[in-house]
Amino acid sequence: MAVSEGLDAKRIQELDKQHVLHSWSVQNQLNPPVIAGGEGRYFWDTEGNRYLDFASQLVNVSIGYQHPKVVAAIKEQADKLTTIGPPMAHEARSELARLLAEVTPGDLTMSFFTNGGAEANENAIKLARWYTGRHKIVARYRSYHGATGGAMTLTGDPRRWPAEPGIPGVVRMLDPYTYRCPAGHPDPCPVCSGAPHLEEILQYEGPQNVAAVIMETIVGTNGIIVPPDGYLESIREVCDRHGILLICDEVMAGFGRTGKWFGVDNWGVVPDIMTVAKGINSGYVPLGAMIINQRLADWVQDKYFAGGLTYSGHVLACASAIASIEAFQEEGIVENSAAMGEVLGTRLGELMDKHASMGEVRGKGLFWGIELVKDRETREPLVPFNATGEAGAPVAKLAKAAMERGLYLMTHWNVIVVAPPLTITREELDEGLGVLDEVLSLAD
Repeated sequence: MAVSEGLDAKRIQELDKQHVLHSWSVQNQLNPPVIAGGEGRYFWDTEGNRYLDFASQLVNVSIGYQHPKVVAAIKEQADKLTTIGPPMAHEARSELARLLAEVTPGDLTMSFFTNGGAEANENAIKLARWYTGRHKIVARYRSYHGATGGAMTLTGDPRRWPAEPGIPGVVRMLDPYTYRCPAGHPDPCPVCSGAPHLEEILQYEGPQNVAAVIMETIVGTNGIIVPPDGYLESIREVCDRHGILLICDEVMAGFGRTGKWFGVDNWGVVPDIMTVAKGINSGYVPLGAMIINQRLADWVQDKYFAGGLTYSGHVLACASAIASIEAFQEEGIVENSAAMGEVLGTRLGELMDKHASMGEVRGKGLFWGIELVKDRETREPLVPFNATGEAGAPVAKLAKAAMERGLYLMTHWNVIVVAPPLTITREELDEGLGVLDEVLSLAD
């Protein structure tokens, strides 16, 4: 039966269960709602239940659902040309590359387009190895860089375990996780200040062997870990001193999520390579990019670029991204993220005064994490690291209770990620925080 003939919710669920393999899930435990539509900051299911999205789905629907300018751009491009191969030049592809050079910091100037963030990271490490002639890549433990072969190895969290052994040459450093600092957070802290810890890793690995350091500017799924001021600057300095490239994964933090165009803008740091996806066009059509600085762009001019994707710079995706960036500029969406982020940060702090289960709140812009604990004094997590099944039930029940009250939350272990669309209003923030206040009582 064709979709156009119409399927009822029950049949959709049956087909889903029989034929769709869902990511990061135990298939026989799933019973996903059947979604019928969305608009603005809300989506709704076939039963008529409407949900305020406090997670932007997977922190990607930054502009909200069905933004008219972006939808119109996709339709207009589809009427002209639906696809053309990467060997050709096209207006949408060229214009998007120009816009990215304009909005990204410093001398980031040339883009290689991908279908998402994982492929952007794959190409970033490939280019870094090629350019430097070195093979090692330093990544961090509380990271997520994608689920393809190389990106999965770069990923530090336990989702990489089933894919091991991965690609060779990836070594790890600890994260500037001040709330649970692995070094005990002495003053000064070698891990949370950045340079001393990285220098020690390089001492063991040989800086002459290290092509790049890759890190999420602000850690996303694994806890919304915001680095202390000075951290990123110190990493940049060490990389420069040893001829190591700095790759900043801005797949989640980019495009206004932190209240600035890019996460690195909070500290005035320009990476050699920036990888983006998600917020580039809010996932309306799959798209990512590896954006390189002028030095790399000049170097690659007379080299054979050994990378390619059939859908690199897909014209529908590029058209949607152009419209999204223009909407961001015309409607002050980055500025709204900053303003509403101040409100959100203040209100989350007020919730901490009411709920003993909130160990810490941290974030920037509309990118916040609530760390849930059993005891504030001991900081024992509400659920264990890498909790699954019954061990993770307390947080899963909290998310379910929020959904039942019309609020969609993203949770990961003992952290609630609060990352609504960047177009959210004060009234909608108040609505979502009211539900969050209610369900946090369950954790208390």
